[in-house]
Amino acid sequence: MQLEALFKQPQALPAVPKIVHELIDSFNSEDISIDEIAKKIAADPVLSARLLRLANSAYYHVSRTVGTVNDAMTMLGFVTVRTLVISSGLTGGYKSMPGLDLTQFWRYGLHTAAVAGWLAKKVGINGDQAFTVGLMHCIGQLVMHAGMPEPMLHLDKQANPMDARRLDMETASFGYNFATVGAELARQWRFPQPFVEAIKHFPAPLDAQPFDQVAAVIHLAAWRARGEHNKATQEDLEGTVPSGVCAKLGLSPDVLLKELPPLSELCEGMEAMLG
Repeated sequence: MQLEALFKQPQALPAVPKIVHELIDSFNSEDISIDEIAKKIAADPVLSARLLRLANSAYYHVSRTVGTVNDAMTMLGFVTVRTLVISSGLTGGYKSMPGLDLTQFWRYGLHTAAVAGWLAKKVGINGDQAFTVGLMHCIGQLVMHAGMPEPMLHLDKQANPMDARRLDMETASFGYNFATVGAELARQWRFPQPFVEAIKHFPAPLDAQPFDQVAAVIHLAAWRARGEHNKATQEDLEGTVPSGVCAKLGLSPDVLLKELPPLSELCEGMEAMLG
């Protein structure tokens, strides 16, 4: 199926609440009313409940209980709340998926997001952007599974969606892969261009001109999350660490191999996002 035809399949695209689209649009707008946004989030019982669970989770270490959406805005700031609501909206966008364990899939996305946010601080780039792109980097998998289930299930039998060979296999089969699809979804949803570019280039960040630090951070984070998913040993990780990407970012591989906290600790409390 051609990429254009895939996006014409109504079942391929995630159903996300209107407020999520408004928050995505807010990236491109100077004059947003934060009060207006808070009211709309509060009016969505599912998203507001998830937001409050997350705001009170161990991940954010807030000193007192966050009881309302306005409290969350005050304590975490608009940018973080926007990141969390968009991310929660995306993880709830598909209710079920043939041949794919959605909880496991989003846990992998969440691990990628948390590692990306952690690495972003080390590299000195925007952590909220890295977190959002980290969570979204694999959403193309869902679009493809929903829009063309049979060819994707056929591929799943050869290599699971979290297999390192997966991107190349999709490209060989369809002429595009889940990164291309995710980038196109981000473009159609009017995410800022840097988000689109980072999703598109994360599989091979050293080939992107100019070099995209966010794409490189996502590449490393996805590698680490894949290792977690596939129960890689320390020896496996040492043997496969993307040292060229580390070098380009000015990071020692030891940052990933020795300094990065265990993923269960890094993501503590974030499971609330999975509903």
